[in-house]
Amino acid sequence: MTAVQLTAQQRLRHLITLDQLPVDIIQRLFARADALREGWRAGQRSWDTLHGHTVVNLFFEPSTRTRTSFDLAAQRMGADVINFDIANSSTVKGEILIDTLHTLEAMNCDGFVVRHKENGTAEFLARHVRTHAVVINAGDGNNAHPTQGLLDAYTLRSHRPDFANLCVTICGDVLHSRVARSDIHVLRALGIGELRICAPANLLPPTHELPGCRLMDDFDDAVTGADAVIMLRLQKERMTAAHVPSEQAYFARYGLDARRLRLAHPECLVMHPGPINREVEIASAVADGAQSRILQQVSNGVFIRMAVLAELLSGT
Repeated sequence: MTAVQLTAQQRLRHLITLDQLPVDIIQRLFARADALREGWRAGQRSWDTLHGHTVVNLFFEPSTRTRTSFDLAAQRMGADVINFDIANSSTVKGEILIDTLHTLEAMNCDGFVVRHKENGTAEFLARHVRTHAVVINAGDGNNAHPTQGLLDAYTLRSHRPDFANLCVTICGDVLHSRVARSDIHVLRALGIGELRICAPANLLPPTHELPGCRLMDDFDDAVTGADAVIMLRLQKERMTAAHVPSEQAYFARYGLDARRLRLAHPECLVMHPGPINREVEIASAVADGAQSRILQQVSNGVFIRMAVLAELLSGT
C-alpha cells in the first residue's frame, strides 16, 4: 500500500488508508487544518489554492456527511466539483468502473473521491490512474475511511493533545466498521496510551485486525476512566438479524447512557462518526449533551478534507 499512496520522496500521492501512514504526514495535515480553521474563524470563507482543479465525487453508497463535506471542502479551496450521478450514468448500462475512471480522466479531472461497498476499490482505482489524478478513499466496505480517522484524531487532539496519556474506548459494531479500523491506525500511529475495544463477540473482527488494542466485553469496565468514548453505528444494512436479535437488549449492554458516562473521566469526550441510531448505541441525552463532540467532528471534517485536497492537489 505504501507504494500506492506515497511517492518515492515520501509525499502523499493518494489517500487510501491510514495503516502505516507516516506520522509526519498526519501532523502536516493537522497543521494545514489548523491554519484553515483559524482562517475561517478570522472571516476567510474561500481560498484559491485549488483554482483550476476539478474534483469528482464518485459515491456508490449513500452519504450525507462525507459527501457534503468533501463537496464543501473542494469548493472552499477553489476547485470545481462534480457530484457524479451514479443512477443516471453509464454504469447502469454495464460500463465497468475502470472505464468510468479513464473517461473522466480524459476530461482532465484532477481528483476522485471514491466511496464503494467493496473493499479495495479506491486502491484499485489508484493503481490504474493514467494521469496526474489523485484518488481519495471516502470509505470502502469495512476496510478503511481515512479522512474520518483523521478528523476523529484531530477532534481528540484539539481537546487532549497529549495522546500518550489518553485512554480511548471504541464501542459497537467493530466488525463492519471501516471507521474503527482507521481510528485504530491513526491513534496508534500518534502514540495513544491505551486503546480499548468493546463489542459483542460476533461483532468483533479477527484479533490481527485490532493490533495493540485491549479487548473488553463489559462496557461498564471499558468506559471506566476513559478520556474519550467513540461509539459506532450498528450497520444493520451489512448484517443479518442474527447479529443483533434485539436493539433494546443491545442498548442495555452496549449503549452509552448518562449512567455509563459517569463512570468515565469527568471530562470524557463523546464521539460518533454518524449517522446515529439514537437509543440503540447512544442515548439522545448523551449525544446532545455537554460532553458530546459529535457536531464538532462534522465541522472539523470539512477542514481535514480541505487539508487533504490541498496536500494532494496543490503541489506545495
